[in-house]
Amino acid sequence: MGNKFEEVTVTTTKIHEGRVISLQVDDVRLPNGKQSKRELVKHPGAVAIIAITDDHRLLTVEQYRKALERSILEIPAGKIEKGEEPKDTALRELEEETGYTASNLHFIQRFATSPGFADEIIYMYVAQGLKKLATEQTLDEDEFVEVREITLREAEELIESEEIFDAKTAFAIQWWRLHQF
Repeated sequence: MGNKFEEVTVTTTKIHEGRVISLQVDDVRLPNGKQSKRELVKHPGAVAIIAITDDHRLLTVEQYRKALERSILEIPAGKIEKGEEPKDTALRELEEETGYTASNLHFIQRFATSPGFADEIIYMYVAQGLKKLATEQTLDEDEFVEVREITLREAEELIESEEIFDAKTAFAIQWWRLHQF
């Protein structure tokens, strides 16, 4: 794929620098020579983990999502910290959110979450050989989650009922369905 549709940044105006994201407005020159504006969310990237137990259940976490004003069920995931390798983030987030560790962590692929306005990339891993740690979850002070183990059939029903409502978890369940193990 070439760059025939490339939009060249002319100027960037920083709007907000937050703990997780930053916002900016770019003035861009379009392929036809005209100019336009692009409102962009900058994100450090994240990981998501398809954690499958020995009895073929998916570890999920239920948590309240303020942007949606409701709780949803998701696979464990989290932001990559500055200087951290995605695989290390995946192991850390799995332990923090679920209280499990994995003897086998395998990278599946990475993908853009909302390329129309954000540069966030999620690195997806599958975790097997799960072992419950002696300690419970070690959540951030502003994080409240409940771990639930679900079967593939339950996962499919939860997508239909919209209790599972985010793209990374829907992707994970489709991947699990294709690679049933």
